[in-house]
Amino acid sequence: MLNTIREVTFVFIIVGIVTLLGNWVGYNILPFEALPGIAALVLICLIGFVIQAALPSKIPVIVYIAILSVVLAIPGMPGSEKFVKWTDQVNPLAITTPVLAYAGIAIGRSWTDFTKLGWKTIVVGMCVLLGTFLGSAIIAEIILRAQGII
Repeated sequence: MLNTIREVTFVFIIVGIVTLLGNWVGYNILPFEALPGIAALVLICLIGFVIQAALPSKIPVIVYIAILSVVLAIPGMPGSEKFVKWTDQVNPLAITTPVLAYAGIAIGRSWTDFTKLGWKTIVVGMCVLLGTFLGSAIIAEIILRAQGII
């Protein structure tokens, strides 16, 4: 368990650093302004992983992380104002870049498993992506026309 926590901590620190840089470059929020929010988010994620490892249930770690985050942000909770103020300095899109990069690396490391799934998986994946894109475009078109923007 200790090795897993160590590995997760290392990954979270890397994600935090990349998020700080993305937040700075993409959204003009200086790293020292966003650092408390990043640190709080990383700490919450680590606590969630520790809770999941300590409990015998098969509940996904994201459940623990979400519950901790919501509880810490409840108005009236001690420290909630500070927590919300700190995390307001972290743009959610700045977090997605390193997370998606990590997901891409994880998929790239298992290409042999991916190739075993066969060509049908690629066709299904392309259909899902195409359907998502077309569905989003149609919904956007309808809403923009209804609002008179286009």
